[in-house]
Formats: sequence, C-alpha cells, structure tokens
Amino acid sequence: VGNKAAVFPLQLLGFDVDVINSVHFSNHTGHPGGIEGDVLGGDQLKSIVDGLERNGLLRNIGNVLTGYIGSESFLRAIINLLKTVRSNNTDSTVRYVCDPVLGDNGEFYVPPELVSIYREELVPLANVVTPNQFEVEQLTGIRVRSICDAKKACKALHDIGPELVVITSAVLDTDDVNKSEEVKEKSISIIASKNCNGNSGNEVWCINSPILSGQFTGTGDLFAALLLGWSTKDSGDLPSTMEKVVGTMYSVIKRTAESSGDTVASRELKL
Repeated sequence: VGNKAAVFPLQLLGFDVDVINSVHFSNHTGHPGGIEGDVLGGDQLKSIVDGLERNGLLRNIGNVLTGYIGSESFLRAIINLLKTVRSNNTDSTVRYVCDPVLGDNGEFYVPPELVSIYREELVPLANVVTPNQFEVEQLTGIRVRSICDAKKACKALHDIGPELVVITSAVLDTDDVNKSEEVKEKSISIIASKNCNGNSGNEVWCINSPILSGQFTGTGDLFAALLLGWSTKDSGDLPSTMEKVVGTMYSVIKRTAESSGDTVASRELKL
C-alpha cells in the first residue's frame, strides 16, 4: 500500500524515484489493531521541499505522483511543491499524475471538504488524474452508471485541466451494450480518455476486466504508478499503455488472491 506499492514498479520500469512519505505508520489503517506512528504535516513537507530546492535537488524531475493525502494543510503543501518543482524545471515539462484518493464504495477515506480543494486547485494542475468510480462522481457531480456517463465525467475533468483521465474501476449498469451477458455479471470497467484538443473529440478506450473476489490493499497506488511509467515509455500510444497497466494489475491481484488468507497482511499485493 502507498509508496510500498508504487515505488518498486517504477524502479523496475527504469525510473529513479525520490520518495516523500506523508505518514510513517507501523502498518496501514486496514489492520484491526489500529496504528502507531506519525503524520507529516504541511509545514514539514514545505520544510523538506525548501531543503531540496536549496541544495539544487529539484532539477531534472520529469514526473510528480501523489496518492493518499489526509489533511487540508498537506494538500495545499502539495500545490506549493508542484509549483516549486515546475519553477525549477522550466526547460522541460514536469508531468503531474494525481491519484485523488477520496474514498470508494460510497464512503469517504478523507474529510469530505478536501473534494473542493482537489476540484478547484489541485486537479487543474494535473496532466493525468486517476479517480475510481466514487471519486470521479465526487469530483464532477456526475453519476457514472454507463459508458456515456463515464465519457461525460471524463470531459468534465478535461475541461478543468488534465489531458489524460483514467477511471480506474467502475461497475456499470448491466444493460451497457458493449458487454456480453457473461462479462456484465463479473467484470469491472477501466476507462481512459485523452483530450485530443481538436475537433475529432476525445480518444476513449475501455477495458473490461474480470472481477477477482476479495479486498486487496494498494491497488490504486500500483495502478497510478504503472500508468505513470507506461504512459511515459509509450507516450502517444494509449491502447498499449492501458493493456500493459491492466494486464499487470490483473496478474498481481490474481497472484495475491491465490495466496491470501484470513489476515489483512495476507491481502497486501504480492508484487
């Protein structure tokens, strides 16, 4: 979960990753015995960024990836970090991949007031955004139950900034004409939309993936990291990127499901 799920895949893809942990916990919050440890505050993150900048360590950065952010102060510090990194790399584009972790299955993981900050301040700075079904509905106000709904929600996000929007998992109505009867009952849809900035409309791709039973931690972190990696390496080839990301996700989740047991720890992704 978190950087544990995101950093290793990026390193395997050849990226040199600088890590800032937003929390230093004994375990993730899904464990029944609670957690021990510390949360990095917005002022602390700003201090780290100041030190990196003062020592010339914010140059030659190509991508910034963020995941779970649990407080308003840290979220605003991320905005400052992104602007600072980009100001230190004016000769090249610093791509920002934003995983707007808000919640899932109708429940928030973070304070609901963070939604407006994401929508109005952070997502407009992003090149890529990777919400799940619940998160894209919160960010756009559009109820996503069909491919048509998903396209509308993606367009709403394109309109405020990101060139690439990927809805990482969506359970669509079973009357979706693009699904067979077998797929309707047992699949999730992963929908990618790229803003082509022209009159031809957006480039939209959808992959239906079989659902593997179980609750697994770290899937969103792994998805965002793989998307960053493959969309950089396969720039301009969205179908290839999607195939590699979804194929890897399915393989990792399948391996995890086959070896998981009754404990929370056993359901952490087997990378």
